[in-house]
Amino acid sequence: MAVTPLPVRKRLSPEESRDAALDAARALLVEAGPQAVTLKAVAARIGRTHANLLHHFGSAYGLQQALIARMAGFITSTIREAVLRQRKAENPNPGEVVDLAFDAFDDGGAGALASWMILSGNEDALDPILTAIHDLVDELAADHRDEAPLADETLTLVLMALGDALLGGPLARALGVPRERARVLAREMLLAGRG
Repeated sequence: MAVTPLPVRKRLSPEESRDAALDAARALLVEAGPQAVTLKAVAARIGRTHANLLHHFGSAYGLQQALIARMAGFITSTIREAVLRQRKAENPNPGEVVDLAFDAFDDGGAGALASWMILSGNEDALDPILTAIHDLVDELAADHRDEAPLADETLTLVLMALGDALLGGPLARALGVPRERARVLAREMLLAGRG
């Protein structure tokens, strides 16, 4: 009787293993929500052991913190590029920045993950997002010449995007307004603040 050999798992460097785990965690977040981002589920997704992930992240909370930090870095760098591009454009389109913020919190899962972590008692869960946003505002404020203070625009936009991600669909249905109404209002707010 022939024995089928088990597949040989590729040995990953610690950085590659960590990246693979974060990629899997992000996919689980988008597919099934924040409650699905567990060490067991991520380990199964990448063919590693629970102990391997414990080594890299310490706990499910550590994995979630690393995921939210990675997402915050990606979101703010994408928004930074869009803002800088819009500042150079002949006909700026603040809608691009609005869409990036709304998409990050909704389709990207950042709103659900942050809210779930806070509701689970992890009050410092937003620290990576808040730090990334603060650093971005400080960087962009250096040559911000619009009438509305950048901090006010950012505060309003982030709160609108987060609120829309968590309650936008049901609230829009209840009020009988189009689902994208909050985005439209956010664009109008940015345009009004600039002129």
